[in-house]
Amino acid sequence: MEKTKERLTKKENKKEDTKNKFHIDLAEMAQAGLHFGHRSSNLHPKMKPYVFGVRNTIHIINLEKTKEELEKALIFIQKLIAEDKILLLVGTKIQFKNIIKEMGEDLNLPYITERWIGGTLTNFDVMKKRVAYLKELEQKISNPEEIENYTKKERMEIEKKLRNLISKFGGVKNLERIPDAIFVTDLKKDCLAVKEAKQKGVTLIAIVDTNCDPDSVDYPIPANDDAISSVKYILEKMKEVILKAKPTSTKLSE
Repeated sequence: MEKTKERLTKKENKKEDTKNKFHIDLAEMAQAGLHFGHRSSNLHPKMKPYVFGVRNTIHIINLEKTKEELEKALIFIQKLIAEDKILLLVGTKIQFKNIIKEMGEDLNLPYITERWIGGTLTNFDVMKKRVAYLKELEQKISNPEEIENYTKKERMEIEKKLRNLISKFGGVKNLERIPDAIFVTDLKKDCLAVKEAKQKGVTLIAIVDTNCDPDSVDYPIPANDDAISSVKYILEKMKEVILKAKPTSTKLSE
């Protein structure tokens, strides 16, 4: 009898762990402000199922729904990374640039924080040529013997070109092929990235605020896409999953 009880308790604990294996806490999400949407006059009709109500003319997102959708996205990301596939991070809003860049560099993931350059995915070969030119200039600058052949004015011109290329393509410098999935922090701001991902059949994961269409994304995460605390919470959950899911060989090479 005692053994049966023990087995049942273990099963229940295991079920509970599986149910919340990503340790997503509703109170923490509320504290981070994930539930604050846009003004009630700015609601996308397809976001109605994710909305809990209205407070002071602002739509309040149902965090139970956010938790469900975030879990689905994390399960997908976990599988993607475990299979050694590529996830591209996109966040060009001023307040998110640094945290997206930091996460990309920490996890060795490609990222874009400046304006999305048209053709990044749909004209990938041309983008790769620009990246090759960036690497060529980097090599030139780092070689004292070669750089001495240029005048001061020419060196300044090379440095200016390099800075410009780094701001545009620095985060995708090591992207050898079209990514398998992209994560977007703001659907409206980065609509061109979304459009190109769809054209190339790239899986889309995105934070979807109350003014956006959740059906335009494969894995929508209904949440506040303006507050740093909201986006940071989601990125931290992603980071935890990615670190655990990365193949051992990849971890050792970093």
